[in-house]
Amino acid sequence: MSIDPRAALNALTSALEEHLAAASVRRGEEDPIVEATFLAIIDAFEVYEEALFDAYDEVTPLVIYGEDESDRDEDSDESLDDDLDPIDD
Repeated sequence: MSIDPRAALNALTSALEEHLAAASVRRGEEDPIVEATFLAIIDAFEVYEEALFDAYDEVTPLVIYGEDESDRDEDSDESLDDDLDPIDD
């Protein structure tokens, strides 16, 4: 059973709003509430991306970057922007 993309988008939006609220009252560098809401954004985004693909065979232009990116060359001098092509209007 697929998740409705609209419901997944609403969950993602709520996760973003909760993160903003937590960040605005942050209690130190490693506030566990901010970290939890950060991870909730990742989870909600992944659900949305999957629902969007299942329903419409479509993806977003967004990518989640983590600390353990095995597919990224750590010794590379190139920035991420060098890998992107400009969008022609």
